[in-house]
Amino acid sequence: MLKDLITLGVGSALLAKEKVEEELKELIDKGKMSKEEAQELIEKAKAKGAEQEEALKAEIKKALKEVLDEMGLATKEDLEALKKELRKPDSESSEA
Repeated sequence: MLKDLITLGVGSALLAKEKVEEELKELIDKGKMSKEEAQELIEKAKAKGAEQEEALKAEIKKALKEVLDEMGLATKEDLEALKKELRKPDSESSEA
């Protein structure tokens, strides 16, 4: 389901990008905007998109972490600590 949502989001973003590029080309052709202005607008949009992508990634990570915490699953750190504990010689672990 998450994969479908991401695919849908990417597809929508690509369609929007194409539409914006078409509109900007039209404005340039009609002389209502220079190529430099259009390029500047595109660069600003790309920067904003990158910011939003990072924010979305952070939100997804946070949501996944909350789900995993609620499920009580072991984390990578939990497993590493367990491995260290299991590697201890018997004399050290029996003293505790």
